[in-house]
Amino acid sequence: MSSEPSLILSLFTDDVLGRILSFIADDDADRRSFRAVCRSFLRVDSLHRTHLRILRPEFIQPLLAKFPRVDSLDLSVCPRIDDAAMAALMGNGSGRAARVRRLVLSRCAGLRFHGLEMLARSCPFLEAVDVSYCCNFGDREAAALSCAARLRDLRLDKCLGVTDVGLAKVAVGCSGLEKLSLKWCLEITDLGIDLLAKKCPHLKLLDISYSKVTNESLQSISSMQKLEVLAMVGCGAVDDSGLHYLGKGCPLLQDLNISRCDKLSFSALASFVSGHSGIRQIHASYCFYELPTSFINQLVDVMNLKKLIIDGAPVSDTCFKIISTNCKFLVEIGLGKCKGVTDGGIEHLVSGCVNLKVINLTCCGDISDTAISAITESCRDLVCLKLECCNFLTEKSLDLLGSRSFLLEEIDLTDCPGVNDTGLNYLSKCSKLLCLKLGLCTNISDKGLNYVALNCKEIRELDLYRCTGIGDDGIHALSTGCKKLKKLNLSYCSEITDRGMEYLGHLPEISDLELRGLLNVTATGLTTLASGCQRLAELDLKHCTNISDSGFWALAYHSRNLQQINLSECSISDVGLCMVMGNLRCLQDAKLVNVGRVSGNGVELALRACCATLKKVKLPHSFRYMLSADIVKTLLAKGCKIRWD
Repeated sequence: MSSEPSLILSLFTDDVLGRILSFIADDDADRRSFRAVCRSFLRVDSLHRTHLRILRPEFIQPLLAKFPRVDSLDLSVCPRIDDAAMAALMGNGSGRAARVRRLVLSRCAGLRFHGLEMLARSCPFLEAVDVSYCCNFGDREAAALSCAARLRDLRLDKCLGVTDVGLAKVAVGCSGLEKLSLKWCLEITDLGIDLLAKKCPHLKLLDISYSKVTNESLQSISSMQKLEVLAMVGCGAVDDSGLHYLGKGCPLLQDLNISRCDKLSFSALASFVSGHSGIRQIHASYCFYELPTSFINQLVDVMNLKKLIIDGAPVSDTCFKIISTNCKFLVEIGLGKCKGVTDGGIEHLVSGCVNLKVINLTCCGDISDTAISAITESCRDLVCLKLECCNFLTEKSLDLLGSRSFLLEEIDLTDCPGVNDTGLNYLSKCSKLLCLKLGLCTNISDKGLNYVALNCKEIRELDLYRCTGIGDDGIHALSTGCKKLKKLNLSYCSEITDRGMEYLGHLPEISDLELRGLLNVTATGLTTLASGCQRLAELDLKHCTNISDSGFWALAYHSRNLQQINLSECSISDVGLCMVMGNLRCLQDAKLVNVGRVSGNGVELALRACCATLKKVKLPHSFRYMLSADIVKTLLAKGCKIRWD
């Protein structure tokens, strides 16, 4: 960083620099580049930053002091967040925490009602809280949060201890709630939903997916005059009567998700649609055994429908012809695993739905290059195309995409045997690609990957699972051309060696890396990888049997921010495992199945070294009888889930 700005930069006021900053995409790498220009840019960034994702609890107070405008904190990957940590955060007298408006505490299993009550009372402007997957969160914790009277957005996904009593506390104390997610809250019943409907008249979004609610809950929900979004995925006790209740209420409903509600019929959905001409999104995946034209005809009254997701439904060319006529403004359609999708049907669909940006054709195995030609000709704003297991596509499809779909950002070509190096050359003309999935495409090689690396500089996610033609030269191309890569899957790319790992070390933004079954990678390769990729948060080394302890020691030294690791089937020893588990202070999820050189005592020592941070661990069933009752009890008490394989 330059200590003094150049003469021309010194003419810019903080307001001008702030305006420049507002045009920079919300990307960590771009923001870091801005901060690195000079101290003036660093100061302006500090003054304008409003959100922080914190990795370690000791950083919370210094960072709040450094960034005076931060009012949103994500502590979901921060270990050891418990009542004591919350007391230190809220009770130090600085008052900095009082400005917090949004707080993510997902998976913070150590946080109980004392800490949450202090949080609610110390943050008078608190508007949004996410406590999803907090396994110890129950009615007392819900009551503590209900003290936050200004709360507008609350996520309680899979808080299995919350019952109608806790929901009642929230509904009464936070009557201004606008968004509430109760997904997988299995103890919530119709009684709780009824009270919620009466006490929270401002609710705009409600998610009751995978709960045990019945039609009575939908009758209560139908009275919510301001509800705009309702998700009820997998509510198996709901049938057509419940949907009829909704059809007569919720006048502002715009987004309905009834996926996997297997007792519903299309006639009931048609009845609902007839009463909600303003609906914009319909998600009805894996619900129906037929798609009658009567329902499709009903969509003519829904002029603003933007998204239609009917994955798994049987369809026909006639259906697509009607959709094309009735749904001119569709932006997204989901047809994954739909039987009856043909080239002719797709041609009918896109002839009228020219505004489509997202199309899911996963496992639509009968389509060919003809369908892709129609899509690329009509849908010039295409952003996302999913074509997994479309076996009849050839390089011609990729040529059409490369020459017409210049806005394409995501494409899934997993298990498409027609994809080859020539096709990747064509596809690489889509220079805005952010996500490319090529898993099981066995006809591609380093040559094809080189085309992608040369032209697709913006890629953030790349899946090369079991692409056996990819080797070190392909990784070298990625390391020089795709510097923004964050997520990479190289599992079972058996030609990759330590040289490839050295190249990966030149990708500093990598945070999620899957390297399963790379038998030619040794401790030398892991050492160079770890020293270069210090932002690694998730690492899968399953079946990497030729890595010795020295590689794992390097990992423990360099990858201090690692949160998830899979060491199953690895040749790590007791000492190596203890070193890794003890030094990775942010580790939350570890898979340790069939680690043959590790003893029961070694696993116990490793678990004791990281039990304060660990939230999930997978162990072989044989260790169930080797570990002491004390360590198992300690892990469970701290909210760690143990899965015995």
